[in-house]
Parts: sequence; C-alpha cells; structure tokens
Amino acid sequence: MELNYYSDFAVRLVNTEQPERGEDALTSVEAVRELFGPSRQMARRATDGDVARLRAVRTRLRAVFGAAAEGDEVRAVDLLNSLLMEFPTSPQISGHGERGKDGRPDWHMHLADHAATATAAYAATACMGLAFHLTDLGVERLGVCQADPCRNAYLDTSTNRSRRYCSDRCATRANVAAYRARKRLAGGGVRERTDDSAQPSSESRGA
Repeated sequence: MELNYYSDFAVRLVNTEQPERGEDALTSVEAVRELFGPSRQMARRATDGDVARLRAVRTRLRAVFGAAAEGDEVRAVDLLNSLLMEFPTSPQISGHGERGKDGRPDWHMHLADHAATATAAYAATACMGLAFHLTDLGVERLGVCQADPCRNAYLDTSTNRSRRYCSDRCATRANVAAYRARKRLAGGGVRERTDDSAQPSSESRGA
C-alpha cells in the first residue's frame, strides 16, 4: 500500500458522523469492519468495544480537521501529535511480491499491523497517513466542508489549494444556494426601487 492511501483512513472515520444532522453511521461491529476496506486482517479483530473507542478517536480527529480549517496550524499539529503518541505504528519497506516493468521489486513504505485492538490498528494507520499528508502538502490541505449543514472532512489535493467542499454534490448545492441568494437580493433591490418610485415626491405632495 502507498502512504497516500492511508491518509484516507482519517477522512473515512470522521465522515461516519454528521453532527449537524444528528446522524452517526458508526453504530455496530459491522460498521467498524467496513471502515477497514480491504484490510481484512485488522477488521477481523473488531469487537463491540471498538465502536465506542473509534468514536472517541473520531472526535479527536475531527478536532484536527477543525483546527486546520480555522487556520490554527499549531493546534492541529499538537492534536495530531497527541494521537500519534497514543497510537504508534511500525513503518516497514514492503514489496508485497509485486514487481515493476523492469522486473525489480516494487518497494514502498507499508504500515505494519501489530496493534492489539482494531481501534489501535485503525487509529495508528489513520493518524500516520494524515501526518504524512500534512507534512508533505501543508496543514491548510486539511479541510471541513463549507456547504452547510455538511461538516464532512476532506483532504485538498487540488493544484491551486482551492477546494472548499467535500464532494461535487456539496459544491453544486452551495453554488445553487449562493445563486439563489444573489437573485433574492437583486429582486429585493428592484422591488424597493419600484416601491420608492410609486410614492409621490415631496414636491408633488406640496403642489
């Protein structure tokens, strides 16, 4: 696996909850296992206790994204460092038996799985992946969707650092809302001018 793949673990966990809507998808062992995706070895360790434990990690990861979105780089880094210390991992060079076009092993970094619980395994992977993303691309690349009421986290990989929404759907919804707001303002201005023009002037009233 590539390290870029691991950074998605944090986003995946944070977005199991929609706090503004009161929605939470992380409610069962099955939901925990789905988080791991193809990492079945880690997923098999999941128990009922991992639901509450991963929710706690989720809250802390959401705080990292929130601090980054608010421009508080130091707080975002401090929060993430705290998680990294609590959930350490063991990077290893791996090839998974794969070979490139030249026949040589396809060496890359891999986060070894030696954690005692599913939560520890997932948290270590998510936090390390997020740390690599943060240090490689910058704290400002960690974002929170600006299309109310959505508060999904996202990783900005755009070339001009312009991303503001978690998905195309939210971007479209926000653009439509902004367009309608402008139309309402424009319409209100026209009505106001029309209403004013309908009133007789002071000169007319005095005539």
